[in-house]
Amino acid sequence: MPKKDERRLRIGVLGAGQIAQAAHFESCTKAVNADLHAICDIADDLRERMAIMHDATTTYADYDRMLADPDVDAVIIATADAFHVPAAKRALEAGKHVLCEKPLGVTVEEVLDLQQVVEKSGKVLQVGHMKRFDAGLQAAKSFIDTEMGDLVALKAWYCDSTHRYPMTDAVQPLIVTSARAKKPAENPKADLRRYYMLAHGCHLIDTARYFAGEILSVRARLSERAGLWCWFVDVEYASGALGHLDLAVAVRMDWHEGFQIYGQNGSVIGKTYNPWYYKSSDVDIFREADGATHRVLGADGHFYRRQLEAFARTILDGAPMRGADVQDGLASVRAMVAITRSVESRRAVALADVGGGV
Repeated sequence: MPKKDERRLRIGVLGAGQIAQAAHFESCTKAVNADLHAICDIADDLRERMAIMHDATTTYADYDRMLADPDVDAVIIATADAFHVPAAKRALEAGKHVLCEKPLGVTVEEVLDLQQVVEKSGKVLQVGHMKRFDAGLQAAKSFIDTEMGDLVALKAWYCDSTHRYPMTDAVQPLIVTSARAKKPAENPKADLRRYYMLAHGCHLIDTARYFAGEILSVRARLSERAGLWCWFVDVEYASGALGHLDLAVAVRMDWHEGFQIYGQNGSVIGKTYNPWYYKSSDVDIFREADGATHRVLGADGHFYRRQLEAFARTILDGAPMRGADVQDGLASVRAMVAITRSVESRRAVALADVGGGV
C-alpha cells in the first residue's frame, strides 16, 4: 500500500450496495489523499458488515445525520440512479462536496435543477465517469489536445458481452446483499431498453465527448432482435467532426469496447477491457510526424481510485477538474434522451431541444 498523504479528504459513502462494494470502499482505502470516514445505508446488517470489512470510522442509518457530521468533507453517492439527484442536492446544501455515480440523473429537468444547486453551493460536484482516468484514454486525449490538429472523425463502440458475468464474478469481491436495502419505487431493469441506455450508453457518450467535444445532434437507429439491443448513432459534433457510436447489449463474443480517431496529424486506435479487470486500455497513437506508432504503458488501471484521488486534489489542492463536472453530466443525459427521441421519430434530434427522460 502506498503511504497516505498528510492531508486527506474524509469521505462518507451513501449506499453499501454493489458499486460501493466493488469499487468505492476499496478506492477510499487505497487513495493516497482520501479516507473512508463513514458509511450510510438503511440496511443495518449490510452497513455494519461493510464498516468492519473496510474499517470505516463510523456508520449512519440516516443520511441527514451523516451530512451533519463535521468530519465528513465529501460524499460519494453510490445508490440507484433514481436517488442520485436528490441525494446530491442534499449533500451540496449541507456544504459537502459530491462524487456522484453515473448517470448524474435520469431526466434533463432534474439535472438542470441540480446544476443551479451546484453553482449556488460553490462546492465541487464530479460525475463518476471513471473511464476518464484510464491511462490509455488519457494518453489519447493528450495527443488530441496537443499534437493531432483537427479531429476529423471518431468511431466508438461499447458492446457488453453475454459472458460478462462469469468474467466479473471471477474477479470481483463477493457482493453482499440485504433484504433491508432501499430500492427505487420501480425496478430499473423492468425496461431493459431504458436500463441499458442509462447503464452503458452514458459511458459511450462520455468517452465520445471526452475526445471530440460537444455533441450538437444525433440520428439513431435501434434493433431489438434475438435478445440483443443494438443502437447505431450518427453524431454531429460542434467541431464539425464526423461521429458514429455503436452500443450493443449483449454481443455473443468477448467484451468489445474501443475507438478509432482520425485527425490532421495522426490517428488513434484504442481497445478497452471489461472495467473490473482494472486494466488500462491498449491505445496506439500514430504520429504522422515520425511515421511511428506509440503505445503508453498504463500500469495503474484502478480507474475508481484514480478518479477519487483526482477529486480529492481538486478540493484539497485547488487542482483543475480532470473528471466530468455537472455540465458534462447534463450533456450526457441530454444525449441519451436525444438518442431515445431519434429512435422514436426516426429523425435527427438536437440535444438543445430535448427534455424529459430516456
